[in-house]
Amino acid sequence: MVDLGFRMHAERTPNPDSIKWVLGSPVAEAGVAASFEQPVDASTSPLAARLFGVRGIVGVFFASNFITVTKQSDVDWQDIGQDLVDAIRAHVDSGDVATGPDFEQQSSGLAGEIESRIREIIDAEIRPAVAMDGGDVVFAGYREGRVEVYLQGACAGCPSSTATLKFGIEARLREEIPEITEVVAL
Repeated sequence: MVDLGFRMHAERTPNPDSIKWVLGSPVAEAGVAASFEQPVDASTSPLAARLFGVRGIVGVFFASNFITVTKQSDVDWQDIGQDLVDAIRAHVDSGDVATGPDFEQQSSGLAGEIESRIREIIDAEIRPAVAMDGGDVVFAGYREGRVEVYLQGACAGCPSSTATLKFGIEARLREEIPEITEVVAL
């Protein structure tokens, strides 16, 4: 019997070491985005723990209905692709949540007027565009004209990340908020 309820496909990202797996149903709770650059146990994220169990995986990012997996550059996608599909399928079939009780989402604290405007632009315009390539941009802070962000998922370590940061994110924010002098990735 074929299970028509599970749907998933892979999409290439600008980072050759990252692939975005898009699922037909949510993988994370609304508003939750998680990025892991080293193995974690199931109490932090059952999903990430399962994916780090695949040989050569060095990064896991998930939000909404997609998972971006980053591999070591010396590992071939053809060698681990089926293992990743099996791990994702096993997670979905288990009914486990993506994040465990020890998970803490990154937050930058209270926002001033400029920070609120920055967050609004990042959340409404930049994050959806970057998510299409399997990544995310998380606002980390604003000080004296300098915006700090975390690049996650396919964006972390991507050869195009500098262009995305300077010509995409920085240009868009400076267009709306003249007080901004630069945007840097942490």
